[in-house]
Amino acid sequence: MRLAIIGASDEALHTIECAKGLGIETVALDGNPKAAGLEAADIPIAVDITDESAVIDVIGKLGTDWIQTVPIGRYLTTTGAVNDALGLPGISKDMAILCTDKYAFHKTLSAKGLRNCCCGLVKNGVIGEMDSQSFTYPVIIKPRYGSGSRGIMIAHDEDELPAFLEDIKNVDEDYIVEECLDGEEYGVDAVVSDGRLHIVLIRYKLNTPLPNRQAVAYISVDPKEKVHGQITDYLSRVVAAMGLNECLMHADILDTPKGIFAIELSARPSGHNLHNLFTPLATGVDIAKEYMKYRMGEDHSFDPKYTKPLMIHFFDMEGRVKTVPDREAIKKAIEAYGASLTDWNCNIHPGDELESVTTGHSLMYRGYYIVEYGDRTDIPKITSAVRASFSID
Repeated sequence: MRLAIIGASDEALHTIECAKGLGIETVALDGNPKAAGLEAADIPIAVDITDESAVIDVIGKLGTDWIQTVPIGRYLTTTGAVNDALGLPGISKDMAILCTDKYAFHKTLSAKGLRNCCCGLVKNGVIGEMDSQSFTYPVIIKPRYGSGSRGIMIAHDEDELPAFLEDIKNVDEDYIVEECLDGEEYGVDAVVSDGRLHIVLIRYKLNTPLPNRQAVAYISVDPKEKVHGQITDYLSRVVAAMGLNECLMHADILDTPKGIFAIELSARPSGHNLHNLFTPLATGVDIAKEYMKYRMGEDHSFDPKYTKPLMIHFFDMEGRVKTVPDREAIKKAIEAYGASLTDWNCNIHPGDELESVTTGHSLMYRGYYIVEYGDRTDIPKITSAVRASFSID
């Protein structure tokens, strides 16, 4: 069998490895001829993935059994367009648009009573179409398509908003402005197959403060927790409202005083070493591999075998690095709190200057550590012990 991958960054490598392990040939397409996924794929194709017609032409000539989505942003829509044109299983372009266009996403869910906030579309610094007459402050202003914490601003009252709108008056992209709800944030790894949502893992997030709200750590949520059931029920209705089916999925969710609220959702797996590393360690389920087996008609399961009490934490320190601990030093430091070290991947070196964390780009290259903890209340002590093991000015 053969699968295609559209967008072949290094985050596509896990999917390619899984496919090869199952004897599936891989076709990878990317506009960067040096993309890591192109080097690893059986059939590498350098092509502009924003050009739907060109991608349809290439895949149409080569042939594929399906397109396996990988972490990608706005041009998930190209996958939908190819599926539509070639009659392949998976998401349609209409589904992909709802995943990548924040305003379309909001309007669709709001119409079903699934997103309870005011949201407006901003063009050339002017708020045009709105779904109600007034905002409750604070409000968040962010790019309509993609982001990764890029270009996010917070206006705390109506006097601050005009200045932010003026800043983006001559920016050549649309923005949205919506009420900034408060609450606990979660990430979700899931699969939709045969019209059914399969929740594999829900992850509690430790975030930087607003406006960026960049996750620096994820903690697995036990399925017995009340919030797990609430998120599952809510997302089942969201998936139905969006018409999503036959896809890998990730979502960012807020548990607010107004109820469960979807920040965003996309028909592709999570990045940042989550779907490929953390989720398999926490649940025993590799969603990329299981989805391939599903498409092959082989035995598969999206049901978690277990949910371990794990945390993945990225290195969010700031300052000039003097010394860096080794794996054994960290292992000993956290054992005092009943935790064990599952993985350690540190790319920080003495002399590095660590800037403040504002986006995933400013954080992910540094590496991460994964721990299995005994008591969740000990997590602040565990993270403090790791941080104290570094010497940073």
